[in-house]
Amino acid sequence: MANFVKHTGCPECNSSDALAIYDDGGEHCFASGCSYHTNGNDESNMQTTATVATPRPLNLGGRVAAITERRLSQETCRRFGVTVEYDTKGDVIKHYYPYHKLNTNEVSSAKVRDVATKNFFTSGDPRGVGFFGQTKCTTNRYITVTEGELDAMSVFEMTGRKWDAVSLRTGASGAAKEFKEQLEWLESYDTVVICFDNDKAGEEAIDQVKDLFSPDKLKICRLPMKDASDMLVANKVKEFTQCWWNAKVYRPDGIIAGTDTWENLVEKRKVKSIDYPWEGLNHLTRGHRPYELVTITSGSGMGKSQFIREIEFDLLQRCEGNIGVLALEEDVSRTTLGIMSVAANRPLHLEEDTPVDELRPFWEDTLGTGRYYLFDHWGSTSTDNLLARVRYMAKALDCRFVILDHLSIVVSSQESGDERKAIDEIMTKLRTLVAETGVCLFLVSHLRRSQGKAHEDGARISLGELRGSQAIAQLSDIVIGMERDQQNENEEIRNTTTVRVLKNRYTGETGPACYLAYDRGTGRLTEVPNPHTGDDF
Repeated sequence: MANFVKHTGCPECNSSDALAIYDDGGEHCFASGCSYHTNGNDESNMQTTATVATPRPLNLGGRVAAITERRLSQETCRRFGVTVEYDTKGDVIKHYYPYHKLNTNEVSSAKVRDVATKNFFTSGDPRGVGFFGQTKCTTNRYITVTEGELDAMSVFEMTGRKWDAVSLRTGASGAAKEFKEQLEWLESYDTVVICFDNDKAGEEAIDQVKDLFSPDKLKICRLPMKDASDMLVANKVKEFTQCWWNAKVYRPDGIIAGTDTWENLVEKRKVKSIDYPWEGLNHLTRGHRPYELVTITSGSGMGKSQFIREIEFDLLQRCEGNIGVLALEEDVSRTTLGIMSVAANRPLHLEEDTPVDELRPFWEDTLGTGRYYLFDHWGSTSTDNLLARVRYMAKALDCRFVILDHLSIVVSSQESGDERKAIDEIMTKLRTLVAETGVCLFLVSHLRRSQGKAHEDGARISLGELRGSQAIAQLSDIVIGMERDQQNENEEIRNTTTVRVLKNRYTGETGPACYLAYDRGTGRLTEVPNPHTGDDF
């Protein structure tokens, strides 16, 4: 006769420990409803059949007693029918956890735990049984489901031995199967609390069962330690009960209760606006904030890149937090010289003979601060690649501000020829990423060609002229347009950019914000009065 070797996971039903392995090579799964079986000492050993192997005889061990090493009282052990076996020295060597047939309430199997090795095996016939402790449940108010027997008993103990608790028989891997088998019974309770292990397997099991229940039936209890048993052993009863009573009602993604919004409101109230370098723009927008997507757009040659550099430098000078820059139209060296030029107050890229030692202070004021990160993008501008870089800048490098210049290059790298669809997809992902990371994202976007007067000739910009998709306007919190009449005979007008707020979700105010004059000598943008009227805004 073949001898039992060990219990392991079943390849058919995915139970974690219901498959018995014998020394002749035979296998048999004792999970309820599973017929997996292989014969030993046979070439057909791995073929699945309906043959039922002889189970180990039912053994319930010694007597009911407290499991002191797990802080479980005798009363709790008696309630679940758990017994312990002692050696000749009086030391506990085994725990026996009984499982009852649901139709007869008789004990038909037991899970046996070897205390020394912490290994489990099953005795008796587990077919037709339910959750561990299911036949002992007495109320219809709260039921807590755990991954293991010790956890269920610990929950019962820590909740004052008042509220029902059960455990899966086959562990996290068999959660979906067991929940479906007992769904009608679970639904009879007012509240079902899932209290699985705080690990990957536990989270995956929650994902498998959370959508099975009626609305507002299910609560998910997440613990600061691995499981309920560990919390009881650590005497963290108060902490556990707080987690248990405060377990969140499960709702599908995106649905939250109004009562859950207070903490979010308090956190958002702590968020402070950060000024732009120009008074007129601040007057309309009240600055910019974390969790905002700010789109900057214009025709060609309007000074978008310089506008962005002025913002970057101002942030470095006045704000805490790092800055991430993805300038897709230029290489890293050009971006480096661009931000250094703002610090130097002169266009360094035009000064090829400037000694290196003279450049050092400007580098130290910008890139040398350790707060400025760039993306060397050549040959890798796919959407997923860029999103991964933005996420890394935000989460790993603590960048509070990220600049992506510009959207059109990202779109041009897509295989799809549908520009509108590509922009819709990218903007949705960027919007989600902003919400996930909390960064303020500055996005540069181009305009489509004007049907009448060109934007380069001073044509007024509208939201409808954003290139490619309405998603840019819809998903941006603020849209800033830049206009300049590059061919005007008046030099002052020719070198002055109108900054126009096209969308403003924060204050609702839109319209012309300020005028920025470009100084060829310094390469800087300076706020000036309206060159057409001489008036300030």
